[in-house]
Amino acid sequence: MRGRRTEREALERLVAEARNARSGVLVVRGEAGIGKTALLAHAREAASGFRTLHATGVEAEIEFAFAGLHQLCAPLLDRLDTLPEPQQIALGVALGRRTGDRPDPFLVGLATLSLLAEVSGERPLLCLVDDAQWLDVVSLQTLAFVARRLHAEPLALVFGLRDPAPGSDAGRLLAGLPELRLESLADDDARALLTAAVREPLDDGVRDGILAEARGNPLALLELGRYAGPTELAGGFGLPGALNVPDGIQESFRRRTAALPAATQLLLVVAAAEPVGDAALLLRAADHLGLGPQDAEPAQAAGLLAIDSRVRFTHPLARSAVYRAATPADRRRAHGAIAAVTDARTDPDRSTWHQSRSVLGTDDAIAAELQLSADRARARGGHAAAAAFLERSAELTSEPGLRARRSLDAARAKHQAGASDAALHLLAAATGGPLDALHHARAELLRAQLMFHTTRGNDVPAMLLDAAKLLGPLDAALSRETYLHALKAAMLAGPLACGHGVAEVAAAAGAAPAPSTPPRPLDLLLDGLVAYFLQGYAESVPKLRRAVESFAAQAPAAEDGELRWEWLASHTAMALWDDTTIRALADRYVRLARETGALMTLPFALNLSAVVLTHTGELARVADLVDESDVIARATGAAPIPHGRLLLAAWRGHEDEAATLHRMSVDDATRRGEGTALTIADYALAVLSNGLGRYDAALAAAERVRESGEMVHAGMALPELVEAAVRAGRPAPAPAAAAAAAALERLDAQARATGAPWALGLAARSRALISTGPAAEELYREAIERLGGGRTVPHLARAHLVYGEWLRREGRRQDAREQLRTAHTLLSDIGADGFASRAAGELRAMGEHPRKRSAQPFDALTPQELRIARLVASGATSKEVAAQLFLSARTIDAHLRNIFRKLNITSRRQLKDMRLA
Repeated sequence: MRGRRTEREALERLVAEARNARSGVLVVRGEAGIGKTALLAHAREAASGFRTLHATGVEAEIEFAFAGLHQLCAPLLDRLDTLPEPQQIALGVALGRRTGDRPDPFLVGLATLSLLAEVSGERPLLCLVDDAQWLDVVSLQTLAFVARRLHAEPLALVFGLRDPAPGSDAGRLLAGLPELRLESLADDDARALLTAAVREPLDDGVRDGILAEARGNPLALLELGRYAGPTELAGGFGLPGALNVPDGIQESFRRRTAALPAATQLLLVVAAAEPVGDAALLLRAADHLGLGPQDAEPAQAAGLLAIDSRVRFTHPLARSAVYRAATPADRRRAHGAIAAVTDARTDPDRSTWHQSRSVLGTDDAIAAELQLSADRARARGGHAAAAAFLERSAELTSEPGLRARRSLDAARAKHQAGASDAALHLLAAATGGPLDALHHARAELLRAQLMFHTTRGNDVPAMLLDAAKLLGPLDAALSRETYLHALKAAMLAGPLACGHGVAEVAAAAGAAPAPSTPPRPLDLLLDGLVAYFLQGYAESVPKLRRAVESFAAQAPAAEDGELRWEWLASHTAMALWDDTTIRALADRYVRLARETGALMTLPFALNLSAVVLTHTGELARVADLVDESDVIARATGAAPIPHGRLLLAAWRGHEDEAATLHRMSVDDATRRGEGTALTIADYALAVLSNGLGRYDAALAAAERVRESGEMVHAGMALPELVEAAVRAGRPAPAPAAAAAAAALERLDAQARATGAPWALGLAARSRALISTGPAAEELYREAIERLGGGRTVPHLARAHLVYGEWLRREGRRQDAREQLRTAHTLLSDIGADGFASRAAGELRAMGEHPRKRSAQPFDALTPQELRIARLVASGATSKEVAAQLFLSARTIDAHLRNIFRKLNITSRRQLKDMRLA
């Protein structure tokens, strides 16, 4: 038909690309019945010579973790042993092939990618995923992850997605992938299809009514045409009004089903309730109900069902229509029969789930079994599945108090799965029941955590404080954790806090229950932060250092909930100017976020690491980290976190990019009431402006950061403020001089209290800027010596820069050239182009033409290629690089071929000999 020719050609091109080892991904979107399934079938026909894998999302299966992935990969499981052992284990646990700790979702994604790439190396591979809106979340996350990392494999991945996708995260997770949106058929095509489907003469009024009702939807045209019987076709048939197309189609399927024998209808309900499509299991369940294979024949003759090695409905809407039209009693009978013939030893969760759906009223024994299923689902990384089991467990519980507690557990699981609205609904059910004091307090804690997760709102600290006070006499350990969470929320809210500022929260936290013996790292951190906000920096340093050392020495438990303290511990280490510990903690934060599969946490960990690496001058790695963070954020549907990218743009002197990111950060932070994000944005603006020599703007931004009182960046901004104030007019105006003196006094106090070389070096550099004569020179040399012994290369380079600027103004041109050349080389090498340009300008003022960075062969590489080249140059294999970058080894090899061509080399050994920036 003309109306689908373009779409068919698009799929044929995709298949052709895959045949030529150029991977392709396509999301075929459209309303129910618009032709997605037919187009996927056409892709299968066009892919001659391909191996085809198929998975179909089923609404009843949406809560089973990795069910969709199992459908797709089951035929390939004999190839698991070709994967690296960590990937074998992760995918084996996820698919229930082996027992083990909950797998890292990213490792599952990488294992899936590696498995598909391995199989496609033997024969081109076509993966068709229909009704993606009904896939379970973790399968969808995994396949979206794979889709975004296909590059050079002979593999095509096609999703069929109902648009809109009700009740699922599919639209969000697949957003940004190439799309083919199916529109309604044109009038001529719709009329032609209806004429072909209905061979009897159609009354013009009936024809026009069907066309109007179907609105160009192909399946609606076929089903409504079939629905109109011979009598109606000859007369003025009145179609049911006020039905949208999906409802109309389902009504048609329901009517076709109602015309079948009662035994066939019941067998169809069993088939609809058993989404795996196991023909042997269906027949066993049918036998349990006294039905036989002959009872399936009318359904097959009616074009509703196909049974061979698998059980398939002719259209996904048929399954949904059958299940929804069935009486509650028939649904229970169907689920009961499936439970009876499912082996509870090999598949206990599915057996328990079907048992739970066969129950009318309550059943405490099954409710208890569902809790065990929830525990197993959590162990496999399926928070959504765990939440479904717990929610049903609560529904089947007879005792009101236990039902309320189980509802609370289900709400917590929904929160962990990222389903905040569902969690709030279950939380309301829990608090509507008879909770004891402890569980009531935990419910209030969950309410605050949900608010923190969804809004980071400035009213969250007060909610957390209330929960912490309730927990105090009931659960001292959890109370202290909640006080620490309240402090963290107040710190994030900063100057935008509503009613409960950080000092007020710290005062309340001072009344927290005594810690356990020995105290946990988070207990030490709570005490240290309370001291910081109530007693001041110098008095708190010993406690804060003890807390940071405790965190560094003791890794958190392998539960993603524990990672929330890693950010706070890392933040505290930065406040202590401890460049060694902050690097170790930041690296560990990223590693643990990966290992525990904390998808919502990893972008924050990557951005924290990026911020740390800006201070060590590893700007190329910073770019890698923020790129990865953005990819993950897109894959999980989260908003990108701009902090790392903004600081990178600031140090590189990219004014337009930094200005755009600053504006976005400020707007977003103001909307969410997150003051800390404002201070980070203004700190980046101060760095950018100092690098570009715009000292008035740098001074204004740095003063805003200092006035915020934020724990880390208010200190980091002090040397920026001093430099900007000294340079903002010569001689500096009195207000600027006073601001510089006040900032220096505070910076000196911090440096003396912590004794960290980083802080002492910046304090010496800043004091040198407001000093004269021999005292200034001595301070500049002290700054270079102290900063030269640490990791903070950009700050060392800037010490050489301001020393060289001072020497030039003192008339010591030869000495100035030496310092400015050193500054220019260091800053150019790390890519801090704004400050490098400042050094170059000083050298040109003395008649010297600073060396321009000579063009390098690797300048022709893309950022991804450069990243791969650096890893390969370090000795990593393709599989090791693939594991780190979440790509397939085949993709890495394809990138390497491009890298070798661009660099005019032929081996990895030659890469090692090149100095890659």
